Amino acid sequence: MNGMHTGFKRRARLLGEALRPPRSVLPERGKAERVAAPHAKAEAPGEPTATAAKPVPAKPTAAKAAKRPPKETVEFEFGVPIVARHVTSPVFVLSPIRSGSTLLRMLLNSHSRIRAPHELHLRTLEVQLLEGFSTTSMRELGLDRLELEHVLWDRLLHLEMGRSGKDVIVDKTPGNVWVWERLRHAWPQARFIFLVRHPEGIIASLADRKSNKSAREQLEANVLKYLEPLEKARTTLEGHFMRYEDLTADPEAAMQKLCMYLDVDWEPGMLDYGEHDHGKIAPNLGDRSTNIKTGRIQAPRELDSTQELPPELARYAELWGYA
Repeated sequence: MNGMHTGFKRRARLLGEALRPPRSVLPERGKAERVAAPHAKAEAPGEPTATAAKPVPAKPTAAKAAKRPPKETVEFEFGVPIVARHVTSPVFVLSPIRSGSTLLRMLLNSHSRIRAPHELHLRTLEVQLLEGFSTTSMRELGLDRLELEHVLWDRLLHLEMGRSGKDVIVDKTPGNVWVWERLRHAWPQARFIFLVRHPEGIIASLADRKSNKSAREQLEANVLKYLEPLEKARTTLEGHFMRYEDLTADPEAAMQKLCMYLDVDWEPGMLDYGEHDHGKIAPNLGDRSTNIKTGRIQAPRELDSTQELPPELARYAELWGYA
C-alpha cells in the first residue's frame, strides 16, 4: 500500500508539472545570455566563440588625382550683356609657371591695401544649368552660363576682398593666360600685370622639381603653351610689364613702379613679406619651395649657358629684352 501511495503521488506531481504554464528562465545577473541557434554546431574546445557578424570596413581607396584643366585657350561667344560687378577693377597677373608669381603675390599681399590670395583658378569654377529648367529661367533674367560664371567669380573676389578689409584684389593663377579674353570681357576695367622670366630659367626651375619626370623637350613644350597666349595678351591689352630677374635684382625699384601702376602708395614693408601672414600654400595653389618659405627675396641662379633654346622659345626671350 505504501508503495502504491508513493506511485500515485509521483504521477500526480508529474501531471501537475506538465499542466503548469512554462516559467521564464532569466540568466544570472552579470552573466551574458547565450542562445544557440537551431541545429547550431557545438563549439569545440579552443575554437573562438561564434559572435554576430560585424561589418567589414571598406578598404581605403587611393585618392583620385585632380583632373587638370586643359592648357589651351578656349573660344567663347558672349551672348548677353554683362551685369554690374561688385569688383570693378580687379588685378590679374598673367605669367608662366615658375616665373615668380608666388613671390610677387606675397609682396603685394604685404601692402595695407592689396589682397593677393593664393591661386584662385577661376576658370575651373563653373556653373551648371539644366536645359529646359534653369537654362530657361536664367535666359528670362538676361543671363547665360558664361555670365553666371562671371557673376560667381566677381562675388568670390568681392568676398575675399571684404574679408581682408582691403580695397584692391589680385589673382595670380598661371592658368589665367588661357582666359585673358574672358577676364577682359567680364571686367572691362580690369588691370593686368605681365610677369615674365627667361625661358631657360623657367625650364631649369621645372627640371629641379622633385616630382619632375619629364625630358627637356617635354618641359620646353610645356613652357611654350604659356608663352604664346601670354605674348598675345601683352600685345593686345594695356598693362604693366615686369621681368622676374628685375624684380629680384632691384625689388624696391620694381615694386615702386608697380605700386604706381596700381595707384597705391609705395610701402617699404612690402619687401619684408616674411613678416606678414599669407595663409597656407597647399598643392596647386602656388610655389611651396624652400626659397619662398625663407620670407626673403632670393636672387635666381645663373642660367646654364651650355643649353640652347629652340627657336620658338628664343623668340620670346628676344621679345622680352633678354640678350
